[in-house]
Amino acid sequence: MGVVIRTAGEGDRERVVRLLDEAFQDDPVSSWVFPGTEYRRLTHHRLMAAFTDAVLADGRIDLTEDGAACALWLPVPAHEPAGDEQAAEGPAEDVPALVREAVDPDNERVELIARLTEGIHPTGRAHEYLWMIGVAPGRQGEGLGTALMESVLDRCDSEGRPAYLEASSARGRSLYERLGFEFTGQALQLPDGPLMWPMWREPRNE
Repeated sequence: MGVVIRTAGEGDRERVVRLLDEAFQDDPVSSWVFPGTEYRRLTHHRLMAAFTDAVLADGRIDLTEDGAACALWLPVPAHEPAGDEQAAEGPAEDVPALVREAVDPDNERVELIARLTEGIHPTGRAHEYLWMIGVAPGRQGEGLGTALMESVLDRCDSEGRPAYLEASSARGRSLYERLGFEFTGQALQLPDGPLMWPMWREPRNE
């Protein structure tokens, strides 16, 4: 039986936040941002809520019909060098600092992880960015994450559009490699923390 996938809406917000919170409680990067099991249990969900709100506003969240898995995607345009147009608009918002203020003002790692991942994000070509993909702990290994990704990657292939993500674990990296992503060659070493692997996928020609 195939996996039924739908696009999440505002009414799914709390479900998505809860799912991401549960799925990433033991993730190496989440454990680095929020060290300590009890601290993470009390605080981690705020960051997941910030991510969910950002993607509901500017991207798309795919959700399995049973609510056991979700994927957060953002379309990223090709980068245009800042020039007179930006100067006329005024200085850009400092998003990492705003996220830290909203999520956990005393935790500098909330801001740092945003700055570090922003710093390694490819800017030359428009692409689909898999911000996060989460599967309920009791449902991992059933192929739900793969099904969520394939639905978007098939569209990327038909439209000739690349995709990008940062793997936060070696297990995740292996999964993404099976789906056609390739390590860009320069891992992100979090200070006194784990590695993250930037991965890029060129569209496949049928």
